[in-house]
Amino acid sequence: MRSDTPNAGFGLKLAAWGGLLFMHFPILVIFMYAFNTERSAFSFPLQGFTLQWFGEAWARDDMKTAIWLSLRVAAGATALALALGTLAAGALYRRQFFGKEGITLLFILPIALPGIVTGIALLSAFKTIGLEPSMLTIILGHATFCIVVVYNNVIARFRRISQSLLEASMDLGADPFQTFRYVVLPNIATALLAGGMLAFALSFDEIIVTTFTAGSEVTLPIWLLRQLGKPRDTPITNVVAMMVMLVTMLPILGAYYLTRDTDTVAGSGK
Repeated sequence: MRSDTPNAGFGLKLAAWGGLLFMHFPILVIFMYAFNTERSAFSFPLQGFTLQWFGEAWARDDMKTAIWLSLRVAAGATALALALGTLAAGALYRRQFFGKEGITLLFILPIALPGIVTGIALLSAFKTIGLEPSMLTIILGHATFCIVVVYNNVIARFRRISQSLLEASMDLGADPFQTFRYVVLPNIATALLAGGMLAFALSFDEIIVTTFTAGSEVTLPIWLLRQLGKPRDTPITNVVAMMVMLVTMLPILGAYYLTRDTDTVAGSGK
């Protein structure tokens, strides 16, 4: 049995690397063809190497407008998610009451449901209250699922804060605001930052919910979707798609490094 262990380990590693290659191969194709000299189609082998498409992409005013809108939407959705997600985590992490599990499920539901279901529900709700599709409706729509990542990060960190720290702060005369500012906030700061970075990345490249809530507004993902019907613009589309992937990758990596050592939170007794 022992002699089979190295072969089994090699097989598992080979399967893991094969799975990673399968998942990331389409991304690699986008990266390669962003530098291809051929304009009209994906041709193999590559016809040559050029940086021409980066200049042409940067000269597109419609692309810049879409990026600026996506950045504003992501910032607004992240700010709203940080506020509501933190308040929800603070309210739910300690107390037990009837219906708590149901409320928790309601927070998680928007990100668990298919995007098309969430989009249709949001559009119906906005029409019911007479709110026309605009940047505001996009922000509200994105915030519904961005709250989840903030809530999950913050409530996990809340549960690691030693109750004795809060009691000691109160015993020393601190009011609730001072306790939050000097004890709670420093302990949850990295969780807030990580949750905010993930929320920003989710919002920046969201397209399904955006399609139902944007109206005439064009965010960057919608711009990219429309570009697929323009074969002559394929290299420019590849360049912009590559830049979006790089931009959204950074907050995700940052969030990972901020939360990977959450078992050593100050005051956790470890």
